[in-house]
Amino acid sequence: MARKLSVLEVLLTIFFVIVLCVAVFLLLLVLEEEKGDFTPVCTDISDSDKIDCAPGRQVTQEICTLRFQCCWKPVANAKVPKCFFPKNTGYEVTRNSENTDQRMLLRRLPSRSRYGNDIEDALFRVEKTSNRFHFKIIDANNKQYEVQHESIKSSLPESTQPQMTEKPDVNCSLEVIDKPFSFKIRRTSNSKVLLDTSIGPLLFAQQYLQLSFRLPSANVYGLGEHVHQQYRHDMNWRTWPIFTQDHSPRQGINLYGAHPFFLCLEDSSGASFGVLFMNSNAMEVTLQPAPAITYRAIGGILDFYVFLGNTPEEVIREYLELVGKPFLPPYWSLGFQLSRRGYANIQGLKDVVTRTRAAEIPHDVQYSDIDYMDGYKDFTLNNQSFFNLPGFVEDLHSNGQKYVVVLVGFKTSLSSLAFPTERKERYKRVLDNQLFKKTLCMDTEFTAGLHYDVHNVYGHCMSKATVSAMEEISNQRKLLLSRSTFVGSGKFAGHWLGDNMATWEDLKWSIPSILEFNLFGIPLVGANICGYEKDTTEELCRRWMQVGAFYPLSRNHNGPNNKDQDPASFGENSLLVNSSRHYLNIRYTLLPYLYTLFYRAHTRGDTVARPLVHEFYQDPATWDVYEQFLWGPALLIIPVLHEGEKPVKAYIPDAIWYDFETMETVPWRKQQVQITFPPDKIGLFLRGGYIFPIQYPNTTTEASRKNPLGLIIALDHRRQAKGELYWDDGVSNGSRINDSLLYEFSADLNGLQANLVWNYTGPKNVTFTDIIILGMDKKPENVTAYAYTISEPLFNGSVKVLHMRFVQGPALGDNFSISWVLNVHDEEKFNCYPEDPHVSKEKCEQRGCLWQLPQNPKVPTCYHSTIPSYTASNFQNLPTGMSLNLTLLPDALDPPPARATRRQTRASATNGLSDKIANLSVKVTYHTNTLLQLKIYDSDRTRYEVPIPLNTSSSTISSPENRLYDVSIQTNPFGIQIRRRSSQTVIWDSQLPGFTFNDMFLSISTRLPSQYIYGFGETNHETFRRNMNWHTWGMFARDGAAEDSNSYGVHPYYLALEECGSAHGVLLLNSNAMDVTLQPTPALTYRTTGGIFDFYVILGPTPEQVTQQYTELIGRPAMVPYWALGFQLGRDGYQDDKEISDLYEAMVAAGIPYDVQHLGRDYMERKLDFTLSTKFPGLLRLIKKMKNDGMRFIPVLDPAISGNETDYLPFIRGQEDKVFIQWPGSNDTVWGKAWPDLPNVINVNDSLDHETQVKLYRAHVAFPDFLCNNTVSWWKKEIRELYTNTGQPEKSLKFDGLWLDMNEPSNYVDGSVSGCRNLALNSPPYLPALESRDRGLSNKTLCMESQQVLADGSVVRHYDVHSLYGWSQTRPTYEAVQEVTKQRGVVITRSTFPSSGRWGGHWLGKNTARWDQLKKSIVGMMEFSLFGIPYTGADICGFSGDAEYEMCVRWVQLGAFYPLSRNHNSKGTRRQDPVSWNTTFEDISRSVLEIRYTLLPYLYTLMHLAHTEGSTVVRPLLHEFPQDNKTWDIDRQFMLGPALLISPVLENGTSQIDAYFPKARWYDYGTGSSQESTGEEKTLSASLDHINLHVRGGYILPWQEPANNTYTSRQKFMGLTVALDSNETAHGQLFWDDGQSINTFEKGTYFLVNFKATKNVLHIQTRHNRYLNDTNQLKVGYIKIWGLKSNYVRDVKVTHGDEQFTETNFTSDSHNQTLTIQLTNQTIYLEKLTNITWINDDPVVTTPPATSTFPPNSYCYSYYSSYYYYYYCKHAFFWPDNYYYSYYCYSQHNSF
Repeated sequence: MARKLSVLEVLLTIFFVIVLCVAVFLLLLVLEEEKGDFTPVCTDISDSDKIDCAPGRQVTQEICTLRFQCCWKPVANAKVPKCFFPKNTGYEVTRNSENTDQRMLLRRLPSRSRYGNDIEDALFRVEKTSNRFHFKIIDANNKQYEVQHESIKSSLPESTQPQMTEKPDVNCSLEVIDKPFSFKIRRTSNSKVLLDTSIGPLLFAQQYLQLSFRLPSANVYGLGEHVHQQYRHDMNWRTWPIFTQDHSPRQGINLYGAHPFFLCLEDSSGASFGVLFMNSNAMEVTLQPAPAITYRAIGGILDFYVFLGNTPEEVIREYLELVGKPFLPPYWSLGFQLSRRGYANIQGLKDVVTRTRAAEIPHDVQYSDIDYMDGYKDFTLNNQSFFNLPGFVEDLHSNGQKYVVVLVGFKTSLSSLAFPTERKERYKRVLDNQLFKKTLCMDTEFTAGLHYDVHNVYGHCMSKATVSAMEEISNQRKLLLSRSTFVGSGKFAGHWLGDNMATWEDLKWSIPSILEFNLFGIPLVGANICGYEKDTTEELCRRWMQVGAFYPLSRNHNGPNNKDQDPASFGENSLLVNSSRHYLNIRYTLLPYLYTLFYRAHTRGDTVARPLVHEFYQDPATWDVYEQFLWGPALLIIPVLHEGEKPVKAYIPDAIWYDFETMETVPWRKQQVQITFPPDKIGLFLRGGYIFPIQYPNTTTEASRKNPLGLIIALDHRRQAKGELYWDDGVSNGSRINDSLLYEFSADLNGLQANLVWNYTGPKNVTFTDIIILGMDKKPENVTAYAYTISEPLFNGSVKVLHMRFVQGPALGDNFSISWVLNVHDEEKFNCYPEDPHVSKEKCEQRGCLWQLPQNPKVPTCYHSTIPSYTASNFQNLPTGMSLNLTLLPDALDPPPARATRRQTRASATNGLSDKIANLSVKVTYHTNTLLQLKIYDSDRTRYEVPIPLNTSSSTISSPENRLYDVSIQTNPFGIQIRRRSSQTVIWDSQLPGFTFNDMFLSISTRLPSQYIYGFGETNHETFRRNMNWHTWGMFARDGAAEDSNSYGVHPYYLALEECGSAHGVLLLNSNAMDVTLQPTPALTYRTTGGIFDFYVILGPTPEQVTQQYTELIGRPAMVPYWALGFQLGRDGYQDDKEISDLYEAMVAAGIPYDVQHLGRDYMERKLDFTLSTKFPGLLRLIKKMKNDGMRFIPVLDPAISGNETDYLPFIRGQEDKVFIQWPGSNDTVWGKAWPDLPNVINVNDSLDHETQVKLYRAHVAFPDFLCNNTVSWWKKEIRELYTNTGQPEKSLKFDGLWLDMNEPSNYVDGSVSGCRNLALNSPPYLPALESRDRGLSNKTLCMESQQVLADGSVVRHYDVHSLYGWSQTRPTYEAVQEVTKQRGVVITRSTFPSSGRWGGHWLGKNTARWDQLKKSIVGMMEFSLFGIPYTGADICGFSGDAEYEMCVRWVQLGAFYPLSRNHNSKGTRRQDPVSWNTTFEDISRSVLEIRYTLLPYLYTLMHLAHTEGSTVVRPLLHEFPQDNKTWDIDRQFMLGPALLISPVLENGTSQIDAYFPKARWYDYGTGSSQESTGEEKTLSASLDHINLHVRGGYILPWQEPANNTYTSRQKFMGLTVALDSNETAHGQLFWDDGQSINTFEKGTYFLVNFKATKNVLHIQTRHNRYLNDTNQLKVGYIKIWGLKSNYVRDVKVTHGDEQFTETNFTSDSHNQTLTIQLTNQTIYLEKLTNITWINDDPVVTTPPATSTFPPNSYCYSYYSSYYYYYYCKHAFFWPDNYYYSYYCYSQHNSF
């Protein structure tokens, strides 16, 4: 039964219901009133722009839309607010007469009140200075609490009318939107909007204030105090409360201090701004991806300051100018400090001090925590536990140490009072809604107001009061640390980061927190080293001590009940103790630098611990770096922050850096690296460009300050540095100028200056002693310190460190300077003004170079300094190679830029050689074990690259252990170094002055390993070895062969010999006009006018291997037909076909071998390509007749096509197919002039000068663009039509090969008939050392702006591809010859480029009939052997001028051994063919040409090896004898292959020559007599009818009986000449096919046989045979054995097929030690011949010991012994029965 309610209970129930009804009624009434007519606008608000309408609360859609009148739209990302503000809430500007640009009245727009007590009328006020923007939003009617800051004197007036005016130099502008009220602050310099409040509404109530800003970037830093874990803020919807509280540092909560300031970096220009919300109430900030920031506070006003700067540091300075710059700490406070809570008693304090002293660990400050107090009460002393504490302190002071105690301030346990509910709901994210938790009640009253308003400034006020009290005690600076801080607290106190934990996470977050407090203007900051809470580990504490040694406040502080963690507690010789002592000594060494940084923080507002982004803002990679930091601008600290010995991921910013401990330049710059530090090390790096004052360390600062001072000078790329030293007594307050001094230091290439800005009156008892300079290129000379003495400087060239020591140095307070001279020796000078050898000093220095008149006129007057142009960064070392970036540095004469900007190119006032490329990429690729590529190119823009495909694999096929090279990158200055691994010989070292990469001028230099350089073509010069005496050669395809000048082809390739005989090759794949300078350093400088640097380095190691590897890269040479090795005739000026017919008949009658007749332009109609002249009516019949006799024909073709004809089909078809080179941007043809005559020309008056003939007779011509696919097709069609003549087959020209002339391309006018249109391209800023240097690049060729089209359709300038013209014509011509003749054919071309040998041979151009041309022809052939074009020769007897009899005889003898053996001369000169002289000449010619024809099987085999292996045919002696350095200069003799030495007569009137014979047995070719040479020069007789030929012992030469042409000779008997070496061994090879079919080797239709002779047996081993058979037979008729050691041969046995028989037809010459076996009476087929054995009557039993040809150098021996092992032993098919080599291979097997 229910209980009856009492009367009271009934009354209370009724009362409750009434109250509830009234409340509901009032709520409905309020809701109805507030709703009014407001309709939220919610459209077009992106997720990232949504401003939370219910921050920190979970609300429903009903509450959001009905109660809050906000927008509702949930999205998948839970962080995005569901409930967000509409666009039409907030305030509006009320326009009236009182409004100005600095003062505006605001009226609240109708909308639902969020928290009540809204401010209906607000006032917006503004003030601006040049770099500061200040605005307030206050209640227009009632005064509210504002922070009263001692440092801020606002000029905002309290009256309604503003009194100040806007300054004219304001750097920002204000734009206001009236409704809803918002504004933008815009930077005036670039119109960038910095702050835009339109993203969210202004909310302004008594206890809720909100304002949002859209930001220009997400680079936001600051806002504290929290544990952010990173320095740059996470903008992904993070909210941070700001309200000071006592709480152990943990992520996400508010901590001890309140700093509502942030810095925003706008972009990589460095432009930045800071925002301070001057409000001390509890608040929070939300960061969101817009990017945007929202401030929410629970009281006060909206008082904002915006600070503008061009850099982050400028912003901090401007901020601290307002709130107060940091105090200058006493010098001793920068020493190491020890503390803990829980020393328990005085003995605990003494123990830690004693063991620290014993360990010799620097220690300046000892702390006592609250243990020393009596009952933990401030200002008391526990005299029992800490008996005689003053005596302990006195002991510290006597040892130069300091004592610091803690003061608590207040403690309270109040927690029972509560705030009204309405206040709690205003702010829900601080301490679980309890603002008073662990602090005072919020309604506690202070002088300045309620604790509610001033809570956050409590610690700040305490610090201020404490400083005031301490100043009354003494005038010396004291150390004050405050746990709670506020805006401007750094003016009074330092800060430690609170009660952290001994964890790796807390170690990591200490760095971003230290960086943040430097932003806040509190630079004296640090974390408790090794942690406050929990026991530390040895590894953690060791790593923490290492980084803590570089905290601005370096204090090891421990909590109660934890084990000791002071360094000495880990053991006297522990790793931790040694590491701690080491890094604290470094700290103390650098204290003068650190103290100067604090002085600059105090006077200028600089940061001390500095984030990388402050110094390297232009590099976005630094924006997120927070696990490393800087001291000031210049000391980079990279600690180990992760457990375990793992590599540290570090970012090395864009500067030169020196390892502090080794003083070496580090190899990284502007890149992420992984560095493995040993357990006792971290990374310390000094930035180039700065001078660090140092002092010898001691265990206290009091002691160290008495030690000598020094300077570490870290030079930058300009070889300059600067620095400061501030010095005072370290303790006095209010130091005046006369109580302190300030040095400014500066260093450059000439010396060091130490100038006092002001001096002090203090004692001068400290001196400077040591000056250490890092990055010094060389040891200076004439070192002078005025008024002081310096000992002999010590220079370490390997690390580039100079150490100077004063014997009696300057005292602190003295100005001093040191000067020196950096003499540049002549051989180290690299030309800085190559375009003008007589440049004035003024012009030279304007380019930033050095000028000195040399004694040697060849030495450059103007030369580069060592200041680099680029800096290397982002170095990556990969298994397949390396990569890095290069960034253009400021010019040596330019002032440092105030703000960095990224530019693609930069025009320089100091260098007129076109715009500089700002950003480069460098890529090193290890293609094979012997081939690597160095490529330097524009990072930002695609530049022209040579469109020639090289034979490189997309994936490298090298292995680290087998590479012959090591590559290293040098960064200060940039350079690439390549070493041969086995000998450590540096073969490439580009760390030299002058590296340049401009748009139209590129230059790079490299050191060379020796003076022996070969290659670089095509130029006409005297010697094979290049002149290293400051000689420059240009390379740019040109019609002409002037002495020492560029000519027809371009080959930027050289072969270099190293001191031990190894060789390497280098190709620069660049087709722009260029030159190279060789100087005696030895060094080489490349200069090119465009493209990129694309180098290929080939390691060999033998010269022959280098050539083989080079041709493997560019493409093996074409296999010529057999007939192309026959003798050839031609001349310009044949009158008709009868003249050719008569020549042929005379040659046949004289019996002179002769295979090929060349046809000059005479066969053409008016020199028009693809036509036949009416003057040659019988030409086709003659060709048919001669071909029936086995002869071949090669006509000439020029590229130029006449455009003056009316019915000239080649031109018409070319026009239709758009094959001709055009002007850029049009379809207009570029017209030139060449050989073709005008239509009306019948006869040309050859007596007229060339210019007149061009004007009168030459037609306008168009030049086909052979790079274009259309042109290739057209050209092939025209060649086919010439060969077949489908319309008139009887007029078809049945050629066998083609001769390409004039294809540089040659033009008889400069550029075009109408001139050129682009001066910059035709006369670029740098014109290389070309024959046409004074006339421009278009001289005798096309305009450089002419447009060509590559195979892929891309358009290129003739400027870039000019030197490829002949190359591009050769391939389609070769293909056309093979397509129309169906045979191998041959093409000889005048203009060549690397890889031209794949499709053609080359003649050496328009030589002259002079004696000097004979030797030059040898040089030219040997060079083209290097270039991979073995089918080369000069015009025998000369092209120009009348040949002289003796000279022509000698030239025929020499030319008989050219691979391309052609007698050819020009029109108007006398005939010089063999039958044009006399019978003696005919006899001599016949004799020497029969030798050639006899040796054609050997020569053909050499051509095969060139085609398949890349071997040389014409071979310098150094290729076969690289260890004999006497061969390195020989260019008057040459070899054909490895076996035949040719020693021609090259001067007139002589009958003997001096010839060098390397170490070998050599046989006279004519007699077979031999002599053993140890490497000596001999005088040989050389009558007019004789050329000296010698066969090298150890080789077998295949040969054949000669005939009138190769068609006949190939049917003759084959012979073998076996030239035994001293061990009675020899080897050889023969390649044989039909001599004319295409790709016989590739198809396998050939015969290949190896020959081996050992003792008395000749082995013939068929390697391959799909050619010789019963119908294709090769009969052997002769075997010659030279070098027998027997006096008499008794029997000869022949094994042929399966049969062996005794051959009696032989002759044994005991005098010459030869055996001749004649087999002509037998039928012996070579493919069936297997053995020939000769039986001696007196066999030799003993064999002379083999003599090593290897030099004593072990590296060289290993190279060559390994080479011979692999060559001979790995190809054992040569030696199955050779006991000598079998033994050699066996004995060497284990070695290799």
